[in-house]
Amino acid sequence: MADKPLNKIIRETKGNKKFKVFVKDGDKIKTIRFGDANMSIKRDDPKRRKAFFDRMKPILAKVKGDKRLSPVYWSLRSWRLGTKIT
Repeated sequence: MADKPLNKIIRETKGNKKFKVFVKDGDKIKTIRFGDANMSIKRDDPKRRKAFFDRMKPILAKVKGDKRLSPVYWSLRSWRLGTKIT
């Protein structure tokens, strides 16, 4: 399991999601998949980025427990400027 990069956003190569991230939950490694594979991301447009954050932050606030295990958390992280996606 050491070959999986933890907490790094990676492009998904199959399935119906655009990205995935491996997260350690206790002694297990979980895969969190997020993002619509058929939609483009326009995070460089300030108006779109603000609208996205305004929509998603209330959803993240409702997440109970470890937020890192939520697709919403990683989706918000991927929209931050400067986030590296491999």
